Amino acid sequence: MTINWSRSLVGQLEFYWEAHLRPRLEGLTDEEYFWEPVDGGWSLRPIGDGRWRMENEPRPTGVEPFTSIAWRMTHIAVEVLESRYRAFFGGEGPNQWSPGERLLTAGDLPGSAAAAVADLTAAYTRWRDAVAGLSEDELLAPLGPKGADFAAEPMAELVLHLNRETMHHGGEICLLRDLYRATGAAGRDARLVPR
Repeated sequence: MTINWSRSLVGQLEFYWEAHLRPRLEGLTDEEYFWEPVDGGWSLRPIGDGRWRMENEPRPTGVEPFTSIAWRMTHIAVEVLESRYRAFFGGEGPNQWSPGERLLTAGDLPGSAAAAVADLTAAYTRWRDAVAGLSEDELLAPLGPKGADFAAEPMAELVLHLNRETMHHGGEICLLRDLYRATGAAGRDARLVPR
């Protein structure tokens, strides 16, 4: 029996997206998108002219703070999927992180739940389609210079890592939606903190 590894890797992400994450993004409101159940967390913050920045300043303790749905969706869309798509399939940047760094500093981040769902869907679709087009030889080929510290690792390892990242943060988004609903945050002070 032979295994079509490209189909299996893409199928894993497709199943998660279609059966779990994408359906759970239906009805996401702006209030919920920016909800901060604890103080001092990371989110997206307005920087003027309709532009947004994603907080990610290192903390002296080395422990990353709580992150909002807005932060997590942007992380998946920009840092996980879009940056890698642009680096490996779009010819942008010297390594897999540089397109994401550029996109984050440009401030063109989604300032609403609807825009975030659209951005995440687009990033997922581009990445999935690109990976689906890879041959087994291409999946086994080393990442090369664009892989930076992971240059010797095969493309399949990167695909597996991005699948894990999407599922990990997607699960957190779903949990936050459950908590938002269960705590009655909808319709009362949801701690929207535009700093």
